Amino acid sequence: MTAPAPSRITLVNGSFEQPAVAAGSNALLPDASQTQSPNRVPGWLTTATDHLIELWHDGFNGVPSADGAQFAELNANQVSTLYQDLPTTPGATLYWRLYHRGRLGQDTMALDIGRPGAVVQQRQFTDGTTAWGFYSGTYTVPAGQTVTRFAFRSVASAGGNQSVGNFLDGIFFGTAPSVTLTKSAIPDGPLQVGDTITYRIVARNEGGGNAEALVLTDTVPDGTTYLPGSLHIVNGPNTGAKTDRPGDDQASYDPVGNRVTFNLGNGATAGHGGSLPNTDTLPNGTTVEYRVTIDEDSAGGHITNTATASYENRLGATPEPLTATSDPADTEVLPAADLGVTKSADETTVTVGQTVTYRVTVRNAGPNTATGVTVTDTLPAGLAFLSAEAGTGTYDPGSGEWSVGTLAAGASATLTLRAKATAPGAVTNTATAHAAETDLHLADNTDSVTVCVKDAPACPPAGCC
Repeated sequence: MTAPAPSRITLVNGSFEQPAVAAGSNALLPDASQTQSPNRVPGWLTTATDHLIELWHDGFNGVPSADGAQFAELNANQVSTLYQDLPTTPGATLYWRLYHRGRLGQDTMALDIGRPGAVVQQRQFTDGTTAWGFYSGTYTVPAGQTVTRFAFRSVASAGGNQSVGNFLDGIFFGTAPSVTLTKSAIPDGPLQVGDTITYRIVARNEGGGNAEALVLTDTVPDGTTYLPGSLHIVNGPNTGAKTDRPGDDQASYDPVGNRVTFNLGNGATAGHGGSLPNTDTLPNGTTVEYRVTIDEDSAGGHITNTATASYENRLGATPEPLTATSDPADTEVLPAADLGVTKSADETTVTVGQTVTYRVTVRNAGPNTATGVTVTDTLPAGLAFLSAEAGTGTYDPGSGEWSVGTLAAGASATLTLRAKATAPGAVTNTATAHAAETDLHLADNTDSVTVCVKDAPACPPAGCC
């Protein structure tokens, strides 16, 4: 499985969507330090002495949000700094993105990142009231820095009122997306030829940012046949059964390439992959499945299969293509054989008292060695056992069972069976073969031959000739 990003980092409540503010209004709410308050703002802390954060609903006072339904004003009642302290891994590359806007005119805000108590200004942003400014960048965690502060500091605001200025929204700070794939084959083996395997793949984003344009592909493994109509998104975005045809929905089967494709995530369509949030937002990720049947040429072997996914990290200036590969799902397939029986008689018309000679041949057409091979050949009424000669194994006249033993693929064995005809009539003798392994074709496991037994000619009177 693709290794997850080191110590996943992502802000809590980056777009200020919690707690909910009534439409057409704003609210001054306690920051995350005020644990006694059920209405506190998750994740965010403020340097303001009153510990209040101001949230606006989309459209309040004519100001639209940049992302989601809510945004924050950096100056609530005081000129202050909003921040979060996050555990970080030294050397990790972190991405940041944000929207900034002025309230009454040109407002200026600084972005400070670094060790708590020793943050370093990264940039300043100045925006007016006509549109949201969008900004992005990266930050590499220095050696030894296991906690990193991500902070927005008010620098200046139009109008000079300390409770007015610097709108914030759509904030991200964290690691790149990192998709992991977990693949399983259901049920667990060993299985038989002809059984159905359900392949289930779970895609989780263990990184920070969303995995964009997520497309999962899985080549149907050799030795199996895809079961039409089995594509299904089990959970996550766009759940439900899918058709096999491209262009219908978020999944399809390609009979030429012999592979299945799933376009996954929020906003996925028949034409492109969507966006998969990280496991903080979507803990179980998204799960897909499809089914195959086991072909004859897989008998006695293993079926191994892996899935792959392609996606993009769009946190930087240009999209970065990434891939993930699952661990292989391995299924053991039990051996199988194909026994065939041929039975013949030297003479098919005899008289009472004559010997009938039968020859029974059992052959294993494979693909695997057949073990515990037996052929049942019980003499019917009208025949009395005389002798048996087995090229392989032994014949028990009491039970009528020929114990052949082991037959390699392509090998055969023959039994010669002799019996005396004891009564007139049609006598049918049947031989049936069995083995410990699954028999792929049972129609040729049995063969019969019928012998016509006639009365012996009457002895002429003495001296008649």
